[in-house]
Amino acid sequence: MQLTAQHVHEPIDQGPSTVARLRAQLERVQGRRLDAPVLPVHPALAALLPGGGLQPGAAYSLPRSTSLLLALLALPTQAGSWCGVVGMPRLGAEAAEALGVDLSRLVLVPDPGARWLAVTATVAEVLPVVAVRPSGRAPDGEVARLAARLRDRGAVLLVQGPWPQAEAALEVGDPVWEGVGRGHGYLAGREVTLTVSSRRWPRPRRARVMLPDAAGHVSATEQARSVQPVHPVDVEARSVYPLEARAVG
Repeated sequence: MQLTAQHVHEPIDQGPSTVARLRAQLERVQGRRLDAPVLPVHPALAALLPGGGLQPGAAYSLPRSTSLLLALLALPTQAGSWCGVVGMPRLGAEAAEALGVDLSRLVLVPDPGARWLAVTATVAEVLPVVAVRPSGRAPDGEVARLAARLRDRGAVLLVQGPWPQAEAALEVGDPVWEGVGRGHGYLAGREVTLTVSSRRWPRPRRARVMLPDAAGHVSATEQARSVQPVHPVDVEARSVYPLEARAVG
């Protein structure tokens, strides 16, 4: 096609139809609606996540931290969303309820066996939030098909482990327990550093939170009131259940 001076100097159409076409193209590339509402999470976690919540159609990579997973499930269940948990036979209902999960909207599939990915995909067809602990490596083709299903259904996938094209990767580290006195006492709360990396940000973000606090819930610390970007770090998740500790010997 030969361009004339008229073509070169012709103003670009910025009308509503052009904006709508551009939006549609971006939505196809990103795999989700740009104006789709996010699923709510606790305010202590919201500032760390892209969009301030869980994006419909997106996947998130989590450490093997039961407390963090339950903290992410709490507000969606309270807001009326059903959540499924696949491949976590030791997840306790009492711990889930203590961290605010509405058990009446929680579906558990403790042992999906070798077909964990197929089970996860099936659950994602009907539930808006699905959490899974993979029991093996997933073929790239199956992962791509699951990603397409998530986008089509607007479901959220929370994976305990690495996951391709995750919207964000969360890590838990630097635990400090509270409640132990001079040689005895109860471990009543745990302060940790949450670090979140996302392809939408040049650097990760982190904040100190109580996970859990003395009441068994998630809460922000004074330091967490200003979320700061940091360089990536490797951290390790640890157990969250309150224990009694006494000095011996």
